[in-house]
Amino acid sequence: MAITKEIIQDKIEVVGDFKHIHIRTATVIKEDGVEISRSFQRHVVSPNDDSTNESADVKAMVKQFHTDAVKKAYADHLAKAGP
Repeated sequence: MAITKEIIQDKIEVVGDFKHIHIRTATVIKEDGVEISRSFQRHVVSPNDDSTNESADVKAMVKQFHTDAVKKAYADHLAKAGP
């Protein structure tokens, strides 16, 4: 009986005016190749977040969607919202 654990980013979406990147990570447990459990975790990368620890796929999306214009608009939005 072999039990394996696989962690995969199974969904990456770009959401909203400020191009927040939503990442869903699935943890899949299999016994003898048959899935017996699946759980999910989610996190968001905002335009002002550090993405150095993200996967290559997420980094590519950050590069594409978090342009200087989007970063400035998001910073202006946060400044208006206040502390």
